[in-house]
Amino acid sequence: MNMRPSKVLKRMRSGEIATCIKLNISSARNVELAALCGFDCVWVDMEHVPSGIDFIEAAALAAKAYDCDLVTRVPRGGYGNYIRPLEADSTGIMVPHLMGLEDAKTIQYYTKFHPIGRRPVDGGNADGAYCMINAKDYCEQANRERFVIVQIEDPEPLDELEEICALPGMDMIFFGPADFSQGAGIPFEWDNPLIAQTRKRIAETARRHGKFAGTVGGPGNFDALADEGFTFINLGADVVALAEYFRSISSRCTGKPIRDVKG
Repeated sequence: MNMRPSKVLKRMRSGEIATCIKLNISSARNVELAALCGFDCVWVDMEHVPSGIDFIEAAALAAKAYDCDLVTRVPRGGYGNYIRPLEADSTGIMVPHLMGLEDAKTIQYYTKFHPIGRRPVDGGNADGAYCMINAKDYCEQANRERFVIVQIEDPEPLDELEEICALPGMDMIFFGPADFSQGAGIPFEWDNPLIAQTRKRIAETARRHGKFAGTVGGPGNFDALADEGFTFINLGADVVALAEYFRSISSRCTGKPIRDVKG
């Protein structure tokens, strides 16, 4: 018995672009719908969304039913925050706010098995087919078919970007422009040249060290991001799509103006 191979890794390793959609609404039905619509990956969140591990397990099942990967953005904290989504059979994890090389080494230590790291071993969960995958095979396959994304969304780690990208076990370097703009003192100034320069630098450095590069985008800049070397692109979010649809039909059918958000 073997792990289900990662669709995202297969596409990126063959030189193709893997597409992703972010879900803020914690519903396995949303995961199933996104998978049915053709995304390679669904991104669920435990950093900003009050999702529990039970939802991650249900989300992984819903995604796998349609050969779609699941990525869980984890909250920062102890090693259990990193490995539990993997053990629930999330195909990958995304670690937010990587702050430097030592931070990356800690993530490497706890998320990859020997010979890369020292991830604690328990094959008795969904990812290990409840001990039905041979222990040695389980560790080898997890290192090969499960991936770790680290988010560069602060200026601080840029001084050690080369060393971070060279570190084994950092499968994907993901640029987060929103938080980066805050940290750089240019909040939400999307046309500021520093954002584009940093994004391109991250893609170039990641690829030079044999790592994948990811970021957020959309139909308007998909081709440009691909040209910059990004092979993993998140294309939107469920709440944005729902809000646009709800606002559209509400205003068209009732003639009422859209309400301003009030605190």
